[in-house]
Amino acid sequence: MDMRLEVVVIPVADVDRARGFYETLGWRLDADFVAEDGLRVVQLTPPGSACAVIFGDGVSAAPPGSVEGLHLVVTDIEAARKELEGNGVQVSEVFHNAGGVFHHAGTARRVPGPDPERRSYNSFVSFSDPDGNGWILQEITERLPGR
Repeated sequence: MDMRLEVVVIPVADVDRARGFYETLGWRLDADFVAEDGLRVVQLTPPGSACAVIFGDGVSAAPPGSVEGLHLVVTDIEAARKELEGNGVQVSEVFHNAGGVFHHAGTARRVPGPDPERRSYNSFVSFSDPDGNGWILQEITERLPGR
């Protein structure tokens, strides 16, 4: 049976501020509705993604800003960083991991600059939304076999 990840719930403190932030990134607004009981659901989708994020009032019991390690895949890490910065996002410098595999939590073992060999899966940029939910951009130019 196919199982597709289509929605990730992120906890936010201010729904309108979060909506504005993600719209500034160029994400498509899919829904913003309020139910009779006050439940508010906002859904936005990053360009080119089949998976959306949802946040709102009454959507998550998790503390705002408690989600880390959300990954967005890009084909050009430096161009993606420039675009984020141009949209007013505080974004890290491009980095790779000292061990050469994925990246460690937080900022541990970050080495400035893209992967020296420009291998797929090994160059990153990080940023957070206004609540502190953490995002990672990962450069993938060639997929591993079977992907």
